[in-house]
Amino acid sequence: MLRARGHPSAVPGELSLRLPFRAPLCPDNLFGHLAATGVPGVEEWREGAYRRTLRLRHGHGIVTLRPLTGHIGCELILTDLRDLSAAIARCRRLLDLDADPVAVDDLLRRDPALAPLVGKSPGRRVPRTVDASEFAVRAVLGQQVSTAAARTHAGRLVAAHGEPITDPAGGLTHLFPEPAALASLDPARLALPQARRNALITLVTALADGRIDLGPGSDRQRARAQLTALRGLGPWTVETIAMRALGDPDAFVATDLGVRAAARALDLPVTPGALTRHAAAWRPWRSYAVQYLWATGDHAVNRLPPTATT
Repeated sequence: MLRARGHPSAVPGELSLRLPFRAPLCPDNLFGHLAATGVPGVEEWREGAYRRTLRLRHGHGIVTLRPLTGHIGCELILTDLRDLSAAIARCRRLLDLDADPVAVDDLLRRDPALAPLVGKSPGRRVPRTVDASEFAVRAVLGQQVSTAAARTHAGRLVAAHGEPITDPAGGLTHLFPEPAALASLDPARLALPQARRNALITLVTALADGRIDLGPGSDRQRARAQLTALRGLGPWTVETIAMRALGDPDAFVATDLGVRAAARALDLPVTPGALTRHAAAWRPWRSYAVQYLWATGDHAVNRLPPTATT
C-alpha cells in the first residue's frame, strides 16, 4: 500500500507520497541510467532527485523521484487529480518497484561469474519508462550512437515538436511528442542518417495508427515480432524496447557492446550466440543480468549523479 506523507498540500494538484518497494534496492544504476540518458526539457537531475514530465489522460504532470532509505520519495504536480492513480502506476513501472529482488538475485548468484556482482550491489532494478511509445522513439534515435548523441537528437525533437509546459520548480519545458505528431514529419528535416530517419518515421507511423501496441498488457511476443518486421530496427533495438518499454524481465541484448565487454572481463562467452546460450541459465531474469553486466563498466549510467542542479 502507498502511504501518503501527510495530506495533499494547499495547492490543488500537488502531493507528496512514499513509494514502497521490496528490499533490497540498488539505486545507483536505476537513477544513474535515468539521469545520464535524460532528454533535455523532458527530464532532469536536480538536487538529488530525478524529475520528468508526464503526459496523462486528463492533462500533464511533473514528478520528482528521490531515492531515500526504505522508500522512494515522490512529489507530483498534476493538472488534474483524476490522473493520480495513473501517475503513481507509471512511476512504479519506471523504477521497477514491483520487482522481487530476492527471487532475481537468488537465481543469478548461482552463476559463479555473476555471484560477486550480485553480492556487491544486490537489488538492481531495470530502469523502465513512463511511456512505451516515447521510449521506442528514443531507442531508434540511440541506435549506433553515444548516450550524449542520443540525448542531443531527442532534445532537438522535443524542442521542435514537443508540447510546452511550465515547471515552477525546475527546468522542465516540454512533454515528449506523441507518435501522431512525429508521423507527419518530413524525414528530410530530421538531422539523422537517412536509414535512421526512415526507421523512425516507419515506427511512429505504426504506433500512431495502432498497428503496434506497446502499452501495459500488450502481447510482448507479438510486439517483438512486429518491431522486428520494421525495416531499420535490429535485434539490439527490439530487445532494448522489450526490456524497458514492454517490461519483459527476460529480454536480453546479446549484441550490446557493454554486455559483451562485461562478458569478456568475466571470462564468459563473447559472441552473441554463445553468450545467449550461456545466459539461458539466467532465465527468466536476463534483463536483470544485463543490469549487473552493465554495472561492471565505468559509465555515468552506473552511478548516482552529484546532488547539485544539472
